[in-house]
Amino acid sequence: MTFPRHRANASVEPSPSFPALEREVLKDWKQGDTFRKSVEQREGCEEWVFYDGPPFANGLPHYGHLLTGYAKDAFPRFHTMRGKQVHRRFGWDTHGLPAELEAERQLGITDKSQIEEMGIEAFNAAAKESVLRYTKEWQEYVTRQARWVDFENDYKTLDITFMESVIWAFKALHDKGLAYEGYRVLPYCWRDQTPLSNHELRMDDDVYKPRQDQSVTVTFPLTGETAQKAGVEGVLALAWTTTPWTLPTNAALAVGPDISYALVPAGPSAIHPGETYLLADDTIGSYFGELGYDDAEQAREHITGSLKGRELEGISYTRVFDYYADAEAWGMENAWRILVADYVATGEGTGIVHQAPAYGEEDQMICQAAGIPVIISVDDAGKFLDQVSDVAGLQVFEANKPLIKLLRQSHRLFAERSYDHSYPHCWRCRTPLIYKAVSSWFVRVTEIRDRMVELNQDINWVPSNVKDGQFGMWLSNARDWSISRNRYWGSPIPVWKSDNPEFPRIDVYGSLDELERDFGARPEDLHRPKIDELVRANPDDPSGQSMMRRIPDVLDVWFDSGSMPFAQVHYPFDNQQWFDSHNPADFIVEYIGQTRGWFYTMHVLSTALFDRPAFSNVISHGIVLGSDGQKMSKSLRNYPDVSEVFERDGADAMRWFLLSSSVIRGGNLVVTEEGIREGVRAFLLPFWSTYYFLSLYIGDHEPQWRTDSSHVLDRYILAKTHDLVTNVTEQFEALDSPMAASAIRDFADVLTNWYVRRSRDRFWEGSDTDALDTLYTVLETLARVAAPVAPLITEEVWRGITGGESVHLTNWPNPADFPHDGALVAAMDSVREVASAGLALRKAHGARVRLPLSRLSIVTRGAQALEPYAEILSEELNVKSVECVELDDSVESRWGIGKKLIPNARALGPRLGKQVQTIIAGAKAGDWSVENGVVTVSQVELLEGEYELELTAENSDTAVQFLASGGFVLLDTTVTPELASEGLARDVVRWIQQERKNAGLEVSDRIRITLGANEIAAQAIATHQDLIAKETLAMEISVVAIASGSAELSVGDGSTITVEVAKHGS
Repeated sequence: MTFPRHRANASVEPSPSFPALEREVLKDWKQGDTFRKSVEQREGCEEWVFYDGPPFANGLPHYGHLLTGYAKDAFPRFHTMRGKQVHRRFGWDTHGLPAELEAERQLGITDKSQIEEMGIEAFNAAAKESVLRYTKEWQEYVTRQARWVDFENDYKTLDITFMESVIWAFKALHDKGLAYEGYRVLPYCWRDQTPLSNHELRMDDDVYKPRQDQSVTVTFPLTGETAQKAGVEGVLALAWTTTPWTLPTNAALAVGPDISYALVPAGPSAIHPGETYLLADDTIGSYFGELGYDDAEQAREHITGSLKGRELEGISYTRVFDYYADAEAWGMENAWRILVADYVATGEGTGIVHQAPAYGEEDQMICQAAGIPVIISVDDAGKFLDQVSDVAGLQVFEANKPLIKLLRQSHRLFAERSYDHSYPHCWRCRTPLIYKAVSSWFVRVTEIRDRMVELNQDINWVPSNVKDGQFGMWLSNARDWSISRNRYWGSPIPVWKSDNPEFPRIDVYGSLDELERDFGARPEDLHRPKIDELVRANPDDPSGQSMMRRIPDVLDVWFDSGSMPFAQVHYPFDNQQWFDSHNPADFIVEYIGQTRGWFYTMHVLSTALFDRPAFSNVISHGIVLGSDGQKMSKSLRNYPDVSEVFERDGADAMRWFLLSSSVIRGGNLVVTEEGIREGVRAFLLPFWSTYYFLSLYIGDHEPQWRTDSSHVLDRYILAKTHDLVTNVTEQFEALDSPMAASAIRDFADVLTNWYVRRSRDRFWEGSDTDALDTLYTVLETLARVAAPVAPLITEEVWRGITGGESVHLTNWPNPADFPHDGALVAAMDSVREVASAGLALRKAHGARVRLPLSRLSIVTRGAQALEPYAEILSEELNVKSVECVELDDSVESRWGIGKKLIPNARALGPRLGKQVQTIIAGAKAGDWSVENGVVTVSQVELLEGEYELELTAENSDTAVQFLASGGFVLLDTTVTPELASEGLARDVVRWIQQERKNAGLEVSDRIRITLGANEIAAQAIATHQDLIAKETLAMEISVVAIASGSAELSVGDGSTITVEVAKHGS
């Protein structure tokens, strides 16, 4: 039998190029249409429904897409092998600001007005062209990462079928009273001239960026009869703001009802002596200097009076600016007075809050209740209107300095300071936002909020804390969702209004049929400007003069995304039965920020429209960071290039690195080249080396898949395979790829470094078919188990040993096909632990493994279970005898074992401070004890992690080490002349084997050997000639003096040899 079976005239390379192998596998998949076959062969089986969150294709994919893509591939592969049908339809997100900004960049547009000038049709054509610009690159990228996905049957949010489902959803919400038009203060991007939703500000940490602004504290002279009655007439109320540009529309001041406000006269060093100021008592410490005092205590000593906030309600004050002084014209009859508001606090500022109802959410609500109107002082681009004459035409942030200058000139500026704070920016164009009152359409989320919270309990979140944490808390505090955007490229809001307010009428449409019914033509495109051209006479206007025109807004792109589950299949116009049986999805995955994005909007719409969750299981993974722990940056070059990684290490190496890390379970991951290569070392290399090993020894044997060998090592590895299949199945079912990968990695280590290594003699002989069949069976099974997390290399190995079409067309292994022997596994695992401890002791005492030692003693509970494996340990650790001793309370003293306490000063420091030195001294002096597992030093109890207990042996020739499972191992390190001689002979064997390899001999070739040796080496070789001959397949051994100038090789303790080998009979 020759491997690989699936490639003619090829051999298994010991150190292959994994990227080159991967390219061959990808080519085979394409030629064999393997992905399509994997789906079709499960036709009629139970389905596992997967929703693919659509990416934007107007930019190239990055590490975030890579990680999500691997998760989107691994779990569907697993469930396909489990016998389920998993469709994987790719989707493209095509609407919204990302597309518009790219079009603006390409067209050289810097202002929204330029779009109007060039025409919406031309602009939207450019946007449409940009959104699918990189589809070819996306397909190549996704294919190279070995992600199976259906590109041919993809969906695009710009398709008219998708958009029709979107407008149906809007109308359904409107019919339920869950969509309404309102006038609210919202986050507003003045660069893009459109509002944003509150949830868009919470998607990514970098939406909030450090920013320095000028904050001002302004004086407001209290006036009028109410002020006089309260005894505060002429007092200067102090209000603080970080947005001086909102002061031209100041309409009120807000105070907290139960906050104590102090009357503080100007102090000795005040700029304006004789004045009295009003501010919250708690804030005096921030202003004592400006108040004219040396410190806060001195300022408080001069307080002349105190009032609760509720006592200040209704007091009038002198306005700051007169731009809107005509109260009748602007409806400001109730303005410029103090209002009481529960939200006011004293953490920052003066405890008195300036109210500008057009630019603050609370301001608008408080002022609306007081009968104060909203006055807009800036245009859509955030530039001041002519009414604010001193700064007309200036953008709001540019207007701050001249407005502060006016405050200073009018003696209303009390304090000006720099203010460093975290400030929201537009998540698409990165412009600093403002808050501005706008007319917008909303989804009435607050009405369904409780139901959303209830339905969230039906969702399995990974990690689980997201359910009631980041997502659940967001749901509990969710606000109504602003879904209209004053933009161009997107799904239209299907609302038509009368253009004559004397004949009001609103029509909402939810289908092409309805539009055709009322407008006489069936739309072929729902985008602007085509949809805007649908105009008809207002049926409620008997004169026939007024017309029904569509409002110009388009829907928030997140409304498209949230509609994806039903819109991708044109529900409810088609596929009603299909959708009802495929919703909720069984699985979705995206990064943690989508708890504010796609996860959230799907949950809103699914709750509102269908009263059920949109998905049943979700992975909300963490964020991938650069090698310096910061956000990945092209300019910083702080991450390895993806294409370079693919070509150097391979896509499976990258997949293993990402899916085996904690990032899948919500943690953040720092990407480094070393981390990626560790994935190669952790699994791919051991897995491949086992394949190569089998190819060397398979010979003419036709391997059989069987599990009936009676050899103890075979029974162990087969039982271990049973446990592997059981464990990995559970982990994949739980969407826990890190734990699945950990189990696979640990098993590969056992297979390579224990089973294969301990079984080498059986393979060497070439006639032990039990060993060959067992290794074949285990390797074939391991290939299937690891297929989801290393689909390319497992494919190459599986096809190489079976000759089959694809590992991904096979069924998942059944643990029942393997023997279950917990006792054997536990015993052999203990043997491996003992062997590891013994090797560690050898290394610590400088005793090389080839040097035999006299005795190993294992002292542990259940020691009798290890006795059948004493021979294995004897061979593994190269010791002449192994004794197993039951652990009891007297054993330590009987064996002369003591304990040494080592305090951990770094761990102790934060808890005990200066006592650490006392602890260290007590440990050295022996002033410590252990009772019931509690360590006490100098009468101080230590906690776990604050110390280490080391075993020590009274006899210096005895090495001792704890076992994690309990007990300890002792190794007699005394080296007798006989032991030294045998050790030297084994060193000789090692050099002969190296020379065999250097000469290119086959593992089964018999050889003749000429050894040059000094006297000590020659004696050892003569004594152990049979051992050397057996280990090296030597038919002849000649020993001669070392020739002058020969390359000498070190053996034993200071001896040297030379080695020449040749094939016997040549």
